[in-house]
Parts: sequence; C-alpha cells; structure tokens
Amino acid sequence: MAILPYALARPFLFSLDPETAHDLTVHALALTQGTPFKWAYGSHRVNDPITLAGLTFPNRVGLAAGLDKNARCIDGLGAMGFGFVEVGTVTPLAQPGNPKPRLFRLPQAQALINRFGFNNEGLTSFVANIKNSAFYRQRQGAHGEKEALPLLLGLNIGKNAATPIERATEDYLACLDAVYPYADYVVVNISSPNTQNLRSLQSDEALDSLLGAVAHRRQTLAAQHGKQVPLFVKIAPDLEATQVAVIAATLRRHGMDGVIATNTTLNRDAVKGLAHADETGGLSGAPVLAMSNRVIGQLRAALGPDFPIIGVGGVMSADDAVSKIRAGADLVQIYTGLIYHGPRLVQQAAALIKTSC
Repeated sequence: MAILPYALARPFLFSLDPETAHDLTVHALALTQGTPFKWAYGSHRVNDPITLAGLTFPNRVGLAAGLDKNARCIDGLGAMGFGFVEVGTVTPLAQPGNPKPRLFRLPQAQALINRFGFNNEGLTSFVANIKNSAFYRQRQGAHGEKEALPLLLGLNIGKNAATPIERATEDYLACLDAVYPYADYVVVNISSPNTQNLRSLQSDEALDSLLGAVAHRRQTLAAQHGKQVPLFVKIAPDLEATQVAVIAATLRRHGMDGVIATNTTLNRDAVKGLAHADETGGLSGAPVLAMSNRVIGQLRAALGPDFPIIGVGGVMSADDAVSKIRAGADLVQIYTGLIYHGPRLVQQAAALIKTSC
C-alpha cells in the first residue's frame, strides 16, 4: 500500500500548470521506479485473472494510453497494482505535438481537455525505453526465455501529423513492425481527435483498408517472431449506432482480437459554461462515462458475448469501473481518474470488480 496518500500530493500538483504537473509526475516515476521510493505510490495487485485474446490478465484494471507516451515508466506504473499497462501513442518519427498550452483541468466536472497531438520521442526511443525496463529484462529471463509476469504490456501506435491521411497505413505498419516483438498486445489508435483527419480512418472504406493491411502484416510478423500478438482497435465515443455496427463488422472481418471503447470526446454538453470548456481538444473524465458505456453496449450487442472489449472513459470510482463491466466490457482502463484520485483507485476498482462481477 502506498505510504504517501495522494490527497497530500494532489494540492501541490493541481497548483501547477497541468502539463507541468504531468511531466513532473512522469519524471518522478521514471526516477523512482525500481527503488525503495516506489513504495510512495506502490499498491498490492488484486489477483483476479481473466483470459482474453489468448492472454491472461492478472486483473481487469489497466492504465490507458497517453500518460506514458514514451514508455519511460513501465515499472513505476506496474507497481500501482494495474493488471496491464498500455503505453504510447507512439509514431514512427518524433514529433512535438500541438502548441502549448494543450492540457486543461475542469475540476468541477472531474474532467480534462487535451490537444497533445501525439507528442512523443518516436519509435527508436520508445523501443529503447521498453528494453531498458526491469519489466522487459525480467520478461526475457536469465536465459532469454520468456517468463510469466503479473503484468501485461500494451503498445499503442499511431501516425505522424505530417503524414498525409492517404499514407497513414504506412505509419501504422512501420510502428507495428517495430513494437511487435515487445508487446503483449498492440493497439491501433484511430480515434484521437487531435491529429487532423485521423478519425476519418473509422469510416467503413478507410477502416477496411487499414485493418486489412495491418492483419496481413501481422501474419508476416507472427511467422517471423514465432508468436501471434493480439491486435486491438481504439475507437471514439462520438459515433452513431450505425457506425459502431460497421466498425464491429470490420473488426470481425479482419480478425482483430479486441476493441477499446472509447477515446476522448468532442462533445461539450456536460461542461458548458465551465472554464476551459470551449478549448479545442478531447474531453476525458466523468462526462465521458455514459457516452463510453453506450458505445460499449452497442459493441457487445454487435460482437456477441466472446469478443474482447476494453472499456475506458470516465472511470472516476470503483463503481464506475463496475458500470463498464456491466455495460459489456471485459476489462477497464483508467487515466483521468488516476489524475483526480490517485493510485488507490486502481486497487479499489480491481477489488470491487472481483467481488461484484
């Protein structure tokens, strides 16, 4: 259990510019992971295993992509009790993202708005950081044999902002090639609202083309590396039921292993009148819960009972996490809830899911 209650750290972090606080937190995790200082945020991992897409998840609560874009803190984040940690989004080349300021708090709504734009150090740095993690070294084992660990690692991939949307597939394939050997699962992120035209890849023809190419490349990589890495697709909450149905059919057609629902929303109905509510970017946190759960329910109805769904969006309490499972998700992810409530939320959510679902 963490020896430093997050309630003591939060007032200091919330006194800082949001992105400064984010960067400071990531830097602190990177410095302290693997040291005795990790007990400041470490937590017992709830044991509630579930097997999905050929993987055994130690429990049903994971970290959503976006917090650790460059895979610097795998060990520190793993110490918080997550069953799985997803890092990225990574793009082939390093890019600065959108101009600052680009992260805003809406405390009255327990929400954030971000327009980061896939700021990251690129594939070379991303892979190097994974290989330098204690997680990876232990995973390899003393004799190069893969060991079972109480944590799974998801790697989230995207396209560079400068890459024309017509050539987006090239970026996704370059990322898939590079991260494939290190991932427990790979996420094709086509739903960030902060890269121009990216969400157009969710349309039927574009999605069909992209996933066809990704599935074909996965076959080649599976033969090359001797393992089949599951592929998930991350979608937006701002979709009509007919669009969700088309996406579900396309996931099935191309043999995708799962779907992550959902990314941030462009809708501002729940935060009208609040400071920063009109900032451009994706809204996350409590206002997204119902929207995300709606899409999860539609996906479950379209995909049937056995297709893996990871629910993310608006998990601010253990009860919120349970609501995602009841909406149809198999697993849940947290990001904004971690910012507002700290690492204790991870254990609380995993424990309540274990006893309730």
